[in-house]
Amino acid sequence: MAVTLAGYACLSSLSPPPAPSSCPCPPRRSYYCKCNHNSHQTLTHITSSGVIACLRATSAELAVDAACAALDAGISVLEIVVPTPGFLEVLEHLVQQYPTKTIGAGTVLSLKDAKGAIHAGAKFLMSPATVKEILDYVHEGEALYIPGVMTPTEIYYAHNFGAKIVKVYPVSALGGICYIKALQKPFSHIPMVASQGIAIDHIETYITQGASSVVLSDAIFDKEAMLQQNFSTIRQLARLAVLRSSNAMER
Repeated sequence: MAVTLAGYACLSSLSPPPAPSSCPCPPRRSYYCKCNHNSHQTLTHITSSGVIACLRATSAELAVDAACAALDAGISVLEIVVPTPGFLEVLEHLVQQYPTKTIGAGTVLSLKDAKGAIHAGAKFLMSPATVKEILDYVHEGEALYIPGVMTPTEIYYAHNFGAKIVKVYPVSALGGICYIKALQKPFSHIPMVASQGIAIDHIETYITQGASSVVLSDAIFDKEAMLQQNFSTIRQLARLAVLRSSNAMER
């Protein structure tokens, strides 16, 4: 059953901007227009932010409140995973409420989900593996695709096929910071997002050792805090993550 968030108020509700009459974008359900954004701008924003907050939630309402808590605390790049209930409605709602933030979709494994996310306003798509049909579809388009890679060979081929940035996953299982540092030697020209099992205390080390950005999931959206709907804790963790990433990017 489809989930509607019409009239649902964020913790900090903002008015969506009206679509300009001269906008060449096709008609969409939301007020958001992608004309002022492209994959190059999104790439720059992601690599300059240092942190991608990854949100998983058990309901659409919880997803919206948790996302608002993190975004209001300073998170500028947010990923909402496809399995989230009411995923497309949540994504579209947040894109409308936070037009200056970089909001995208995670765990995108099919072209259908990719198209749906782009239609809802996603500025980037992220996968745990490289899905070639998605990479081909978004190539040089408005949305940025971040394919998942694990080995040097996968990094090489993803980049060769057109990926502007890759996600090294599952990084902790592969050696963590040491693995990112080792990959930098042959692939320093390829921006890499480190993903899986990263704590806030490790943000600075990952970035100084070569990661362009890190994905934080439970480190911001703490499982217990999500269960108790403790959005104050989520805001505190988000602020700390932003501070640590800012310190690392200034080095």
